[in-house]
Amino acid sequence: MSKLKDKLYEIVFEADTPKGKAFDVLLLFAIVMSILVVMLESVPGINKEYADTLYLIEWIITGFFTIEYFLRIWIVKKPAAYIFSFYGIIDFLSVIPSYLGLVFGGMSGFIVIRALRLLRIFRILKLSRYVSASKTIITALKASRAKISVFLYSVIMLVIIIGTIMYFVEGEENGFTSIPQSIYWAIVTLTTVGYGDIAPSTPVGQFIASLVMIIGYGIIAVPTGIVTTEMALASRKERIITQVCPNCLHEDHDVQAVYCNRCGSLLNE
Repeated sequence: MSKLKDKLYEIVFEADTPKGKAFDVLLLFAIVMSILVVMLESVPGINKEYADTLYLIEWIITGFFTIEYFLRIWIVKKPAAYIFSFYGIIDFLSVIPSYLGLVFGGMSGFIVIRALRLLRIFRILKLSRYVSASKTIITALKASRAKISVFLYSVIMLVIIIGTIMYFVEGEENGFTSIPQSIYWAIVTLTTVGYGDIAPSTPVGQFIASLVMIIGYGIIAVPTGIVTTEMALASRKERIITQVCPNCLHEDHDVQAVYCNRCGSLLNE
């Protein structure tokens, strides 16, 4: 039984073997199909014509995810570590709405619960651990969080100042009915979105708006430069991201690592 669990563990949790990769491809296909079914169910014409077919496909996919969920619990050494992990919770939320629908199918509020099935898309993120580039991006974002936080704080202060100025320059008669409303305009303008629901009418206001738009184009490049620099540094640190600790399910280990850097367990038993 132990050997069977070890083989299943390599297939379900690892991607170092052809079988493991094939399982991930199958999982990805099921995720995409599930999301597609949920989307098609929301289209009245399609749902009316193919309701039975979509319902059947949904339950086939739900059955697959249910088996996979309990299989993961069975093969890991510490089931609680998986059940209460981020992806364990997502896996649970992926299947439970369908079963709740059998009990509360007549409730109109169940539409909100059914929307939780879209959380299956997060399961795709588990495949990203097999791509070294994704780990580089995550490392770069973590290293950049302090700089980005300072940048966002500066932007927030800027839009508050600009919004306040525009409130006094334009006034309520031009749509700037309050400072929060003016700050909303400043955010929309600074990010170069420009909905057009509020627009300055005075020459001074239009001049300020022009400056804000130009500043907005310059600001866009700041976080990009910060993250790009950190990505260049992170790419120099080679990491192994396919090896999952069989004891604690941690997966961030250095190349050539023999023991888990979180719990100390042997990685390849």
